[in-house]
Amino acid sequence: MKNLKQTLLACLTSLSLTTSLPVMAQKANLGLFEGHGDIGAVLKPGSAAYNPQTRTYDLSGSGYNVWFDHDEFHFMWKRMKGDFILYTRAALVGKGVDPHRKVGWMVRTSLDGKSPHINAVEHGDGLTSLQFRRTEGANTEEVKAKLTGADVIQLERKGNTYTMRVAKFGEPFVTEQVTDLPLGDEVYVGLFIGSHNKDVLERGVFRDVRISVPAFEGLVPYKDYLGSNLEILDIASGNRQVIFNSPKSLQAPNWTPDGKTLLYNSDGLMYTFNLASRKPSILNTGDVKNNNNDHVLSFDGKMLGLSSGVKELGGSIIYTVPAKGGSPKQITPQGPSYLHGWSPDKKTLVFTASRNNEYDIYTVPAAGGPELRITDAKGLDDGPEYTPDGKYIYFNSARTGTMQIYRMKADGSEQQAITNGEFNDWFPHISPDGKWLLFISFLKEEVKADDHPFYKHVYLRMLPISGTGQPKVLAYIYGGQGTINTPSWSPDSKRVAFISNSAETALSPVEK
Repeated sequence: MKNLKQTLLACLTSLSLTTSLPVMAQKANLGLFEGHGDIGAVLKPGSAAYNPQTRTYDLSGSGYNVWFDHDEFHFMWKRMKGDFILYTRAALVGKGVDPHRKVGWMVRTSLDGKSPHINAVEHGDGLTSLQFRRTEGANTEEVKAKLTGADVIQLERKGNTYTMRVAKFGEPFVTEQVTDLPLGDEVYVGLFIGSHNKDVLERGVFRDVRISVPAFEGLVPYKDYLGSNLEILDIASGNRQVIFNSPKSLQAPNWTPDGKTLLYNSDGLMYTFNLASRKPSILNTGDVKNNNNDHVLSFDGKMLGLSSGVKELGGSIIYTVPAKGGSPKQITPQGPSYLHGWSPDKKTLVFTASRNNEYDIYTVPAAGGPELRITDAKGLDDGPEYTPDGKYIYFNSARTGTMQIYRMKADGSEQQAITNGEFNDWFPHISPDGKWLLFISFLKEEVKADDHPFYKHVYLRMLPISGTGQPKVLAYIYGGQGTINTPSWSPDSKRVAFISNSAETALSPVEK
């Protein structure tokens, strides 16, 4: 009897393991999302998958349309409450059958085919629009974008207001908005594809998918902080990769010349981040423990310049310390002084300082000594950085009423504007090969010229160092202060490290 019981138990255990396999198979890695499935009575079932190697989402779907009083399409979703920002670079695969096949972001009250919803969508023929159904079973309405052929799609919710921002990659956003659309606090959020033909499966691929939770109403800057994603951007492709995230505020990553380590500040301390192990470690900076995001490595990577707040001395004070850590040496006698660059020969530091209630750019010997003021225009001058040959300093200035990028010779002579566009441009960073400028751009409707706050819609843009041509957008980011305050190019000039922000960093998980 005992042997029979053991045999039966073994059989049941085996059966349990066997029957559980299909269930496990259904729990595939869906990246940011919880589930996927066909919406409505589709004729041909769709599919969805996440590829962790390429960090892309691949969807196929059929369905007559997402239109009129009901929808048929394939949806990859997660449930969310509150406000959010959805971002992706989307592309339909192949020539397709119907010109109105579509891919994009969808927000729905339910998974029923007649559910109220809103979607930001790119069609096969290039039509880009914001489509929405206000109530269950109502006809779909549409706001067409002034842009066609968008491949960058962002959809943001703030209360009952939905804002679509779309672009052809490399160009600024074009914006449309729908207000007073109550879809409920908890909604289904996700990527979708529809073929606009019940007999056809179409395919779409989504990359650089990001879901961010923005700052809450009433957030107090420099007291309340959102979480941070440490990202790496590939210059050639524009592809982004989240390599680390934290519920704390991480700011201003610098890249060491050997390409193995990043440095950033958080909670007043300096951290090194090993790119191989993806592990941070505190860098010893002695008693200097109120460091801000204006820290810079010397060109040879052997010394680190710090800016750390000292209330008794008037604010931020500049120090230098060996890049491997140690006891910092005080350089500036008074604050506020914010370091932004070393000269290539390590003999000079260039920084922004307020003296007599006017922010200008100064130089000072790296070993300590008298300050030399090299700009005197009215308005904020900030973000100075030497070119790799040491001949020029690039900086940003609000002297004309908007913040633009300028260039001057290393002695402060021949100051001239490099940008003169529709944004407030900050913090020019020169690539190690001396060919490119990378800078962050704030929207004039969101930010004053002389401010660079946290938690705004910003662009990372690039321009030839000569200043010729139009800047190219490399990244569309929710960030701002701390995103890219100081140099963060990789030593081979092929990548850049930066910070994006979200109240829930788990929505941008670390990517392999």
